[in-house]
Formats: sequence, structure tokens, C-alpha cells
Amino acid sequence: QVQLVESGGGLVQAGGSLRLSCAASGRTFSTYAMGWFRQAPGKEREFVAAISWNGGSTYYADSVKGRFTISRDNAKNTVYLQMNSLKPEDTAVYYCNAQRSYGDYVGGRAFGSWGQGTQVTVSS
Repeated sequence: QVQLVESGGGLVQAGGSLRLSCAASGRTFSTYAMGWFRQAPGKEREFVAAISWNGGSTYYADSVKGRFTISRDNAKNTVYLQMNSLKPEDTAVYYCNAQRSYGDYVGGRAFGSWGQGTQVTVSS
């Protein structure tokens, strides 16, 4: 399994942007599909975006499509989430996840390793 550490969260005004990073340990990062999820207070954790092992395929929740972009740099063992046009409803703790199957993300399933999360707060 990989160890994951998220960073880049913070407080931003509505309409602003943030870029989250998730750094992974280990030499097998490039073999994992990666996903971003979020959990708002009092709500279930929900899927945000996923990317295949080589970056060739991406998938987004409808709520963030056109505003968020997931990318990865396998040389740096890092996956990113660029978040633009942020809304107050994007406020949540954001988690990254690593697992072998990209298809599981598309099916709404996450079985792999989780990071500790990074807080994103969007003020109105």
C-alpha cells in the first residue's frame, strides 16, 4: 500500500481557486489509479474526481465538472486537484485515495489507501 499526504487546503472566497496536492510514498505510485473525495460536516464522504494510472483517463462528479481538474505527475509521486470557481458548497475535508482499479472509482467505489485529509473552506 501507499502512504498518502494531502496539502494545499485553506480558506478562500467564493469564486477563488485552490490547488490541492497529494504526495505518495513508495515506488509503485505509477501503478495506482488515484481519486479525490470530500466530506462536509454531517454528510457522507463523496466522490470528486479520479485519474487512471497514466493520466490518460479522468472522471468527475457532476457537481465539479468544468470547475475542477485532476492531474498527476508520476515522476513526483503526486496527484493534484485544481479547483476553480469555488462555491461555499465545496467546503469540506478533501481526501485522496489510491487503488489499483480506476473502474472502481467510476463505479463509485474506493477500497484503497486514504490520506489524512485537508480542509477547504469557501466563504460567501
